[in-house]
Order: sequence, then structure tokens, then C-alpha cells
Amino acid sequence: MTNKILKKIVGVFDYKLVEKNLIKNTRDISSYTKLNLKNLIENYIRNYGISYLIQIGANDGKRFDEINFFIKKYKIKSLLVEPIESYFLKLKNNYKNLDFVKFENSAISVENEISYLFKVKEKYLNNYDDHINGLASFDKNHLIKHGVKKHHIESTKINTVSISELINKYKINELGLLFVDAEGYDGKLVYDFFINTNMKPIIIFEFIHIENKLFKKLLELMVNKKYYFFRVEENLICYPQGREFII
Repeated sequence: MTNKILKKIVGVFDYKLVEKNLIKNTRDISSYTKLNLKNLIENYIRNYGISYLIQIGANDGKRFDEINFFIKKYKIKSLLVEPIESYFLKLKNNYKNLDFVKFENSAISVENEISYLFKVKEKYLNNYDDHINGLASFDKNHLIKHGVKKHHIESTKINTVSISELINKYKINELGLLFVDAEGYDGKLVYDFFINTNMKPIIIFEFIHIENKLFKKLLELMVNKKYYFFRVEENLICYPQGREFII
């Protein structure tokens, strides 16, 4: 069966195939070019500094993590958010004895409307590529689109909090960087952030899984908020007017 035919079949059921080669090739390109996330963040910190950092979807603080290095190198005051308890415990251990780092074992949602998170059952993790290990989403179909079999998925009840409530809880008055990896929920979270806060940090989030109608609405909102943005790998880097990136 050709890939085109397969795409048509899954399209009937409103699913889309994730092109794994596209994701892997994009990451390989970033390892050979200076225009990658790590270099961009490094240059930004050197030019402007970061007062405070929030990372949503911190996982264990190591796997596929773009932020760990900078938090430790520049001793950035940070709030790391991870909803899954097993990853959360590893996250705390990977940042142990750092008094400038705080942790929140919750999921960030819009108006606290979500209470279940879907992830791969631990006994099936070895059946998949390494990136599936940390894959968890509010949307069960998000895992299925990544090739996870339905009977390999389990739901976990979790605590949820809105992003504005999170900021108030930790009394964050100034935010330099918001880094979001929410496995398909990124668009809703970033949109909610713009609507319910007046902060203007650098925002980095994965955009490739966001539904197009919402994504277009988010881009229009950012333009109205005088934000610029550009794509690097699977991420969109968004910055307010006057805080240009130097490559």
C-alpha cells in the first residue's frame, strides 16, 4: 500500500499521519547549522538575559531537553512543570540542590477543563522509538497519530491549573522565557497566555501538531500584540518588538 493511499484512508477518519522522516531530518539539519535552538537561546541570553523561565512539559529534565543546560549555566530562576509523577520525580532529581529552580507537578490547561492525561503503558515503552517514552497528551488521538496502538495507551488522572493561576501561585512578576512542549495542546496554552496575562516574554513552542484554524488565530493575535516569530525545527520562536534575535 502506498503512502498516498494510506493517507487518504486515515483522512476519512479525520486522522493524519505524522511524517517521522520529516521530524528526524529536521533535527539532523539543526545539528549541522548554526541556526538551531541552542545557539539562538545562547545568543539571546548573552544579549538580553532572562529574568525568569517557565518550562511547561519539562519531562525528566534531560531527554530531548533544550533548557537544562542554560538553567544550570546561567543560574536562571525557573519553574519547571511536569504532570506525570514518574517523570516529575526524575526531573527534581536532575535539578537537585539548585535553590533557584522550583517544580510544579500539574498539567497546565485552559480554565481547568481537563483532568486526564494519556500516555503509553510502561510495559510497552520498549516497543517504540525513544521519543515516545516521554509522550503524553490530553488528546488520545495525538498518541495514535504517532503510531501508538490503542491498547498500549492508558489514562492518568492529574492535577490541572491554568497558566495565569500558575503565575499567581508562584508570584512571578517578570517572565523572560516561556517554553512550551504540551504535545498538541501548545496552541491553546499560548493563546490563553496572551489573553490572560500582560507579560511579554520570549515564547518557544512546538507548532506542528496545532490545528490550522487555531494556529492562524494565534498568529493573528501575536501580530496584534506586536510579536514577531520564525520557525526553527519543529518550534516557533516568538519575541516582542525590541527584543530581536541575533544569529
